Amino acid sequence: MTYEIVTETVAARPIAAARRQVRSGEIGAAWRPALDQVWAFLRRQDGLWKGGHNTFVYHHAARPDGPMDVDFGVEVTGPFDGEGEVVFTHTPAGDVASTLHVGPIAELAAAHDAIHAWCAASGRALGGASWEIYGDPRDDGTFDVRVVYLLA
Repeated sequence: MTYEIVTETVAARPIAAARRQVRSGEIGAAWRPALDQVWAFLRRQDGLWKGGHNTFVYHHAARPDGPMDVDFGVEVTGPFDGEGEVVFTHTPAGDVASTLHVGPIAELAAAHDAIHAWCAASGRALGGASWEIYGDPRDDGTFDVRVVYLLA
């Protein structure tokens, strides 16, 4: 798949999230239990969720092999008082590079690789955070996922 890299300035988007500290290879095991807590919370809050998408925010570790904080969340309408592990937070704001992945989640790494390659070719540095905004699943089980990287 060919990825088109888009640069723009984005505003912070509010999310309800459960934060976990994980290594990149542990994300597959960590996301569902965290997101289940967020959705259970949202079901008890009238009007907080109005069709927002699952959004995972990665706060990259200083060392590539180190654990990172990940906010496994869902877009919400605005601020709220947290409960248990579910807190109000937001995606980063600022200049970003992004691309749209259309296909199986198992191939999502290619979208991340495309942004890294674009940054290297363009002389742009990454800003320490990235996020994925998951669209609704398609009938064939694939997804549209917007992959976004904050630029330095």
